[in-house]
Amino acid sequence: MRSAVNDLLGAYDKLIMDPVHGGIPLYHHEIQVIDHPLFQRLRNICQNDILSLVFPGATHSRFLHSIGVMHVGGRMFRAMIDAYLRERQLSDRTDLNLSQLDAIDYLAKTIRLACLLHDSGHSSFSHQFTQARRIHGLMARPGRFDDLWHGVDYHRFYKQRPAELEHEHYSVRVAYDVLKAIDLEEAGLNAEDILGIMETTDVTPSEAFCRHARTFWAFIAGPDAESGALNAASTPGLVMDLLSSVVSGEIDADRADYMLRDGFHSSVTIGGFNLDHLLSNLRFGWNVQQPWLGLAITQKGLGALEDFVYSRHQMYRKVYAHKTALGFDWLLREAINEVLNEPETFEWVDTCLSDMRYFAELTDNFFWEAFRRLARKQPQSYSKCIVDRIKLDHLDTREDLSPDGIDVHCALLAHELNLQPSDVVTCSMRARFSNIQDNFNGIKVLLRDPVHRTRELRKITDVSAFFSKFGDGTITHFYHRPERLRNLS
Repeated sequence: MRSAVNDLLGAYDKLIMDPVHGGIPLYHHEIQVIDHPLFQRLRNICQNDILSLVFPGATHSRFLHSIGVMHVGGRMFRAMIDAYLRERQLSDRTDLNLSQLDAIDYLAKTIRLACLLHDSGHSSFSHQFTQARRIHGLMARPGRFDDLWHGVDYHRFYKQRPAELEHEHYSVRVAYDVLKAIDLEEAGLNAEDILGIMETTDVTPSEAFCRHARTFWAFIAGPDAESGALNAASTPGLVMDLLSSVVSGEIDADRADYMLRDGFHSSVTIGGFNLDHLLSNLRFGWNVQQPWLGLAITQKGLGALEDFVYSRHQMYRKVYAHKTALGFDWLLREAINEVLNEPETFEWVDTCLSDMRYFAELTDNFFWEAFRRLARKQPQSYSKCIVDRIKLDHLDTREDLSPDGIDVHCALLAHELNLQPSDVVTCSMRARFSNIQDNFNGIKVLLRDPVHRTRELRKITDVSAFFSKFGDGTITHFYHRPERLRNLS
């Protein structure tokens, strides 16, 4: 209990300096996580695959991003607690008892660790790795999931075996090994609760989590805690869903950090938004009829939320889907497929994807060395293009084409430019914004009656017309294959 009070008052064991957030405080158990070899490997994985070939400053790593997400996630939770205390004018009273302090501390530390480990399963070149055709085939191999969890009962985290593995499954697997290697008991935490708020898992929370969740919920909701449908709902389940939305949701710590960080290192201003203003207007929201517990934003904070959404939209259009960047992504995936034609490389990657003892070997450096080896032997190769930064020649850009529409436009470009159809290649990026037009994935606007002090939750699109402007979209770039690659399929 004494540790909980000290930690909530701002005690920490180490301070690291971050170019985006400034000083980030760390607790002892978080330092142990960061020092683990499976987490240290993130130093050698670039946050934005090879975006630095277009935006030279974008060389930042998944390592620093993960620490930043932990920092933002903790700030989000504490900002909502602080707002609650201010609104109820409890800051100067003794109404916040020790069990409530302990509950808040437990949930805050659980969020921070889940945020810290949320990307720990990313392999070389982040998202581009799993999009490479041969890697996708490797990860879809029957029995891969069982091999990955060999000797461990994964049913505590997964009720059934997933049909296809993604990097989130590897993050959970890495987190399990890392948390098992540190002294979580000294920190008063449970690994099941941390893994339970990470993506893809289905976990029964610990007895400690259930106790703290009920204490927290009774403190926050007051008389509403046992009203309507909420009375029959699983309080620990509702609280776990709330914490999960901080780790991974439409407004989550992950997006908040990578937008600021990617914009900063890419030296563009379109990824910027006022994080302090956004956090200061986040609230806990609940509905006694549904039941529902999630994030809410005040009407005053809608402007900050609009900036957040618009910045994300612009980052996708101007940075992540940049025509030269997507062209390099296409070359990168082909180069990965290419080096996996070497039996030794294929077998080693296959081993690393099945055995946590070797998973730390899958870094960007591993594939850069493989690209260089093949480039020396085969000058006419995708690997040589990546090593020497040989770009695809951009021909055209279209939005929201169907697969058939893409094929038709490829044929048209080939005919008009007197090219072979096989010499026209495409690369697409899909941006998902449809959740905004519904419930914004569970986020609602908190309206207050100034006279009666009552609160009402409304759908975002019922309060602001701004969000109705956004929908899912696909940007497709068309390129001319470089001459040296004409004979490569």
